[in-house]
Amino acid sequence: MTALSILYVILFYVAMITLIVGVTNKILQYIRVPAPLKIAITPAPLTRTGVVYRFFTEVVLFNSLWRATKWTWIFGWIFHLSLLLAFFRHLRYVISPDSFLWPLVDLQVVQSFGHYAGFAMLFGLAGLFGRRIFVDRVRYISSPSDYLMLLLIMGIAGTGLLMAYVAHTDIVQLKAFIMGLFFLDWQNLPSDLVLLAHLTMVIGLMMIFPVSKLLHAPGLFFAPTRYQLDNPREKRHISEWGAEIEAKDGRNS
Repeated sequence: MTALSILYVILFYVAMITLIVGVTNKILQYIRVPAPLKIAITPAPLTRTGVVYRFFTEVVLFNSLWRATKWTWIFGWIFHLSLLLAFFRHLRYVISPDSFLWPLVDLQVVQSFGHYAGFAMLFGLAGLFGRRIFVDRVRYISSPSDYLMLLLIMGIAGTGLLMAYVAHTDIVQLKAFIMGLFFLDWQNLPSDLVLLAHLTMVIGLMMIFPVSKLLHAPGLFFAPTRYQLDNPREKRHISEWGAEIEAKDGRNS
Protein backbone atom coordinates (compact mmCIF):
# COMPACT_ATOMS: atom_id res chain seq x y z
CA MET A 1 0.00 0.00 0.00
CA THR A 2 1.07 3.56 -0.63
CA ALA A 3 1.76 5.94 2.23
CA LEU A 4 -1.20 8.05 1.11
CA SER A 5 -3.55 5.07 1.33
CA ILE A 6 -2.26 4.16 4.80
CA LEU A 7 -2.82 7.75 5.94
CA TYR A 8 -6.43 7.77 4.77
CA VAL A 9 -7.10 4.36 6.29
CA ILE A 10 -5.97 5.73 9.65
CA LEU A 11 -7.96 8.95 9.20
CA PHE A 12 -11.14 7.06 8.32
CA TYR A 13 -10.87 4.81 11.37
CA VAL A 14 -10.20 7.78 13.66
CA ALA A 15 -13.12 9.69 12.14
CA MET A 16 -15.48 6.70 12.44
CA ILE A 17 -14.55 6.09 16.07
CA THR A 18 -14.94 9.79 16.84
CA LEU A 19 -18.35 9.87 15.15
CA ILE A 20 -19.72 6.74 16.85
CA VAL A 21 -18.34 7.48 20.33
CA GLY A 22 -19.25 11.17 20.14
CA VAL A 23 -22.83 10.67 18.97
CA THR A 24 -23.39 7.80 21.43
CA ASN A 25 -22.09 9.95 24.28
CA LYS A 26 -24.40 12.80 23.30
CA ILE A 27 -27.43 10.52 23.08
CA LEU A 28 -26.66 9.15 26.55
CA GLN A 29 -26.46 12.73 27.80
CA TYR A 30 -29.83 13.49 26.25
CA ILE A 31 -31.33 10.43 27.96
CA ARG A 32 -29.94 11.39 31.37
CA VAL A 33 -31.11 15.03 31.26
CA PRO A 34 -34.26 15.31 33.42
CA ALA A 35 -37.48 16.85 32.14
CA PRO A 36 -39.07 18.18 35.35
CA LEU A 37 -41.77 20.23 33.64
CA LYS A 38 -44.59 19.52 31.23
CA ILE A 39 -43.41 21.71 28.36
CA ALA A 40 -44.95 20.18 25.24
CA ILE A 41 -45.37 22.76 22.49
CA THR A 42 -49.06 23.17 21.80
CA PRO A 43 -51.05 22.13 19.92
CA ALA A 44 -49.50 18.92 21.23
CA PRO A 45 -50.77 15.36 20.80
CA LEU A 46 -52.93 13.75 23.48
CA THR A 47 -51.88 10.15 22.77
CA ARG A 48 -48.68 8.20 22.00
CA THR A 49 -49.99 7.59 18.52
CA GLY A 50 -50.23 11.34 18.13
CA VAL A 51 -46.61 11.70 19.25
CA VAL A 52 -45.50 9.21 16.58
CA TYR A 53 -47.48 11.10 13.96
CA ARG A 54 -45.98 14.39 15.14
CA PHE A 55 -42.45 13.02 14.82
CA PHE A 56 -43.29 11.68 11.38
CA THR A 57 -44.45 15.09 10.16
CA GLU A 58 -41.40 16.76 11.71
CA VAL A 59 -38.83 14.32 10.30
CA VAL A 60 -40.37 13.85 6.85
CA LEU A 61 -42.26 17.09 6.19
CA PHE A 62 -40.55 19.59 8.56
CA ASN A 63 -43.99 20.62 9.74
CA SER A 64 -42.96 23.25 12.31
CA LEU A 65 -40.48 24.80 9.88
CA TRP A 66 -43.25 25.07 7.28
CA ARG A 67 -45.36 27.06 9.74
CA ALA A 68 -42.41 29.28 10.68
CA THR A 69 -40.94 30.29 7.31
CA LYS A 70 -41.75 28.95 3.88
CA TRP A 71 -38.46 29.91 2.21
CA THR A 72 -36.34 28.19 4.84
CA TRP A 73 -38.61 25.15 4.58
CA ILE A 74 -38.11 24.98 0.80
CA PHE A 75 -34.32 25.19 0.95
CA GLY A 76 -34.06 22.91 4.00
CA TRP A 77 -36.36 20.24 2.58
CA ILE A 78 -34.57 20.24 -0.78
CA PHE A 79 -31.21 19.87 0.95
CA HIS A 80 -32.31 17.00 3.21
CA LEU A 81 -34.10 15.15 0.42
CA SER A 82 -31.09 15.40 -1.87
CA LEU A 83 -28.85 14.30 1.02
CA LEU A 84 -31.03 11.20 1.47
CA LEU A 85 -30.82 10.40 -2.26
CA ALA A 86 -27.04 10.89 -2.23
CA PHE A 87 -26.80 8.58 0.79
CA PHE A 88 -28.63 5.76 -0.98
CA ARG A 89 -26.57 6.30 -4.12
CA HIS A 90 -23.34 6.10 -2.13
CA LEU A 91 -24.40 2.81 -0.52
CA ARG A 92 -23.14 1.05 -3.64
CA TYR A 93 -19.60 1.75 -2.41
CA VAL A 94 -20.14 -0.16 0.85
CA ILE A 95 -22.50 -2.95 -0.26
CA SER A 96 -21.43 -5.89 -2.39
CA PRO A 97 -23.64 -7.06 -5.30
CA ASP A 98 -24.42 -10.31 -3.47
CA SER A 99 -25.92 -8.46 -0.49
CA PHE A 100 -29.68 -8.67 0.07
CA LEU A 101 -29.71 -4.84 0.14
CA TRP A 102 -28.21 -4.56 -3.34
CA PRO A 103 -31.58 -4.53 -5.21
CA LEU A 104 -32.61 -1.49 -3.14
CA VAL A 105 -29.34 0.33 -3.86
CA ASP A 106 -29.33 -0.65 -7.53
CA LEU A 107 -32.84 0.66 -8.21
CA GLN A 108 -32.85 2.80 -11.34
CA VAL A 109 -34.82 5.54 -9.61
CA VAL A 110 -32.23 5.75 -6.81
CA GLN A 111 -29.25 5.88 -9.15
CA SER A 112 -30.92 8.23 -11.64
CA PHE A 113 -32.20 10.81 -9.17
CA GLY A 114 -29.18 10.34 -6.91
CA HIS A 115 -26.95 11.23 -9.85
CA TYR A 116 -28.37 14.77 -9.83
CA ALA A 117 -28.84 15.07 -6.07
CA GLY A 118 -25.61 17.06 -5.81
CA PHE A 119 -27.09 19.93 -7.82
CA ALA A 120 -30.19 20.03 -5.62
CA MET A 121 -28.02 19.84 -2.53
CA LEU A 122 -25.95 22.83 -3.61
CA PHE A 123 -29.13 24.76 -4.40
CA GLY A 124 -30.58 24.07 -0.97
CA LEU A 125 -27.31 24.88 0.79
CA ALA A 126 -26.94 28.12 -1.17
CA GLY A 127 -30.40 29.16 -0.01
CA LEU A 128 -29.61 28.33 3.61
CA PHE A 129 -26.28 30.15 3.34
CA GLY A 130 -27.96 33.22 1.83
CA ARG A 131 -30.53 33.14 4.64
CA ARG A 132 -27.77 33.56 7.20
CA ILE A 133 -26.37 36.50 5.26
CA PHE A 134 -29.46 38.45 4.20
CA VAL A 135 -31.98 37.78 6.99
CA ASP A 136 -31.12 40.16 9.81
CA ARG A 137 -32.44 38.13 12.75
CA VAL A 138 -30.70 34.97 11.48
CA ARG A 139 -27.43 36.79 10.77
CA TYR A 140 -27.50 38.21 14.32
CA ILE A 141 -27.54 34.75 15.94
CA SER A 142 -25.19 33.07 13.42
CA SER A 143 -21.68 32.17 14.55
CA PRO A 144 -18.66 31.56 12.29
CA SER A 145 -19.12 27.81 12.75
CA ASP A 146 -22.58 28.04 11.16
CA TYR A 147 -21.11 29.48 7.97
CA LEU A 148 -18.14 27.10 7.98
CA MET A 149 -20.44 24.08 8.39
CA LEU A 150 -22.49 25.10 5.36
CA LEU A 151 -19.33 25.77 3.34
CA LEU A 152 -17.92 22.38 4.32
CA ILE A 153 -21.02 20.51 3.13
CA MET A 154 -21.11 22.65 -0.03
CA GLY A 155 -17.49 21.65 -0.63
CA ILE A 156 -18.38 17.97 -0.28
CA ALA A 157 -21.26 18.31 -2.73
CA GLY A 158 -19.18 20.40 -5.14
CA THR A 159 -16.24 18.01 -5.27
CA GLY A 160 -18.67 15.12 -5.69
CA LEU A 161 -20.15 16.81 -8.76
CA LEU A 162 -16.66 17.48 -10.11
CA MET A 163 -15.85 13.78 -9.89
CA ALA A 164 -19.13 12.89 -11.60
CA TYR A 165 -18.88 15.32 -14.51
CA VAL A 166 -15.34 16.73 -14.80
CA ALA A 167 -12.48 14.91 -13.01
CA HIS A 168 -13.53 11.25 -13.11
CA THR A 169 -11.88 8.84 -10.70
CA ASP A 170 -11.37 5.08 -10.61
CA ILE A 171 -14.71 4.01 -9.11
CA VAL A 172 -13.76 0.33 -8.99
CA GLN A 173 -10.60 1.04 -7.01
CA LEU A 174 -12.44 3.48 -4.77
CA LYS A 175 -15.05 0.84 -3.91
CA ALA A 176 -12.29 -1.67 -3.20
CA PHE A 177 -10.71 0.83 -0.80
CA ILE A 178 -14.00 1.52 1.02
CA MET A 179 -14.94 -2.15 1.22
CA GLY A 180 -11.45 -2.91 2.51
CA LEU A 181 -12.03 -0.55 5.45
CA PHE A 182 -15.00 -2.65 6.59
CA PHE A 183 -13.42 -6.06 6.01
CA LEU A 184 -9.90 -5.11 7.16
CA ASP A 185 -8.61 -5.87 3.67
CA TRP A 186 -6.97 -2.55 2.95
CA GLN A 187 -6.50 -1.48 -0.65
CA ASN A 188 -4.81 1.43 -2.38
CA LEU A 189 -6.76 4.65 -2.72
CA PRO A 190 -6.86 6.51 -6.07
CA SER A 191 -4.66 9.61 -5.77
CA ASP A 192 -6.90 12.03 -7.71
CA LEU A 193 -6.78 15.47 -6.08
CA VAL A 194 -10.53 16.07 -6.31
CA LEU A 195 -11.24 12.70 -4.70
CA LEU A 196 -8.74 13.39 -1.92
CA ALA A 197 -10.33 16.79 -1.29
CA HIS A 198 -13.78 15.16 -1.20
CA LEU A 199 -12.71 12.45 1.25
CA THR A 200 -10.79 14.91 3.43
CA MET A 201 -13.88 17.07 3.86
CA VAL A 202 -16.02 13.98 4.57
CA ILE A 203 -13.55 12.93 7.27
CA GLY A 204 -13.63 16.44 8.72
CA LEU A 205 -17.43 16.41 8.79
CA MET A 206 -17.47 13.04 10.58
CA MET A 207 -15.07 14.30 13.24
CA ILE A 208 -16.86 17.56 14.02
CA PHE A 209 -20.39 16.14 13.78
CA PRO A 210 -20.61 15.16 17.49
CA VAL A 211 -19.80 18.72 18.61
CA SER A 212 -21.77 20.63 15.98
CA LYS A 213 -25.32 21.83 15.51
CA LEU A 214 -25.84 18.91 13.15
CA LEU A 215 -26.71 16.95 16.30
CA HIS A 216 -30.24 18.24 15.85
CA ALA A 217 -30.71 15.04 13.84
CA PRO A 218 -30.70 12.67 16.85
CA GLY A 219 -31.48 15.43 19.35
CA LEU A 220 -34.95 16.00 17.89
CA PHE A 221 -36.12 12.65 19.28
CA PHE A 222 -35.09 13.59 22.84
CA ALA A 223 -36.74 17.02 22.97
CA PRO A 224 -39.47 17.02 25.68
CA THR A 225 -41.26 19.77 23.78
CA ARG A 226 -41.85 17.16 21.06
CA TYR A 227 -42.31 13.82 22.78
CA GLN A 228 -44.44 14.90 25.75
CA LEU A 229 -48.22 14.53 25.77
CA ASP A 230 -50.49 17.48 26.37
CA ASN A 231 -52.18 15.93 29.41
CA PRO A 232 -51.20 18.01 32.48
CA ARG A 233 -54.81 18.03 33.73
CA GLU A 234 -55.33 14.30 33.31
CA LYS A 235 -52.01 13.07 34.68
CA ARG A 236 -49.44 14.59 36.96
CA HIS A 237 -46.01 14.83 35.34
CA ILE A 238 -43.23 13.49 37.56
CA SER A 239 -39.72 12.99 36.24
CA GLU A 240 -37.80 9.83 37.17
CA TRP A 241 -35.60 11.56 39.69
CA GLY A 242 -38.67 13.31 41.13
CA ALA A 243 -40.40 9.97 41.60
CA GLU A 244 -37.31 8.63 43.38
CA ILE A 245 -37.33 11.60 45.77
CA GLU A 246 -41.03 11.14 46.51
CA ALA A 247 -40.52 7.44 47.13
CA LYS A 248 -37.60 8.16 49.47
CA ASP A 249 -39.65 10.76 51.38
CA GLY A 250 -42.47 8.25 51.66
CA ARG A 251 -40.16 5.67 53.21
CA ASN A 252 -38.72 8.19 55.66
CA SER A 253 -42.09 9.47 56.84
